[in-house]
Amino acid sequence: MPKLWNDTIETHRSQVRDAVLDAAAALVFEEGLRGVTMSQVAERAGIGRATLYKYFPDVETILRTWHARQIDAHIVQLTRVREGAGGPGERLHAVLTAYAHIARQTRSHDQDLVRFLHPDPSIVTAQQQLRDLIEQLLVEGADAGEIRDDVPAAELSTYCLHALAGAAESTSDEAVARLVGLTLAGLRPH
Repeated sequence: MPKLWNDTIETHRSQVRDAVLDAAAALVFEEGLRGVTMSQVAERAGIGRATLYKYFPDVETILRTWHARQIDAHIVQLTRVREGAGGPGERLHAVLTAYAHIARQTRSHDQDLVRFLHPDPSIVTAQQQLRDLIEQLLVEGADAGEIRDDVPAAELSTYCLHALAGAAESTSDEAVARLVGLTLAGLRPH
């Protein structure tokens, strides 16, 4: 087949896949985890059920795929923030703030959905990428004298992630900012 034909088919498949993922996520947020069927997903995505089954065997697989896509997008977002301007301390502050806001977004998620998605193996990989990303900034900050160096960066990275998980309970941007500030205070050199 000509390359143009292959590109067109792949583009179409990608668009259908994204439409299915978006439709399923929207339905779950409206109806709850157990209230969504493959028929509803197909209808919302604008495709037939037979076509949907060519892409995914069930709603659970669709949701796990959607979640993996979300995680990948968050890692890309945090990597871009890390590569921004400023010194290590400023970039660390920006990354931790962005992460806290991502964590806060989970507040609106159905708790059944959160429990369903979080044993997903893709999360383990993403968590390690996130730890590594923060750890690199912590090492750079320690080298610049902006971050404490009496505790290993790996432990400080874990501290940051656990502290900022509390952002999921935050009710305002101001509360998120306070939590980030408190977390950063624990990173300052003595």
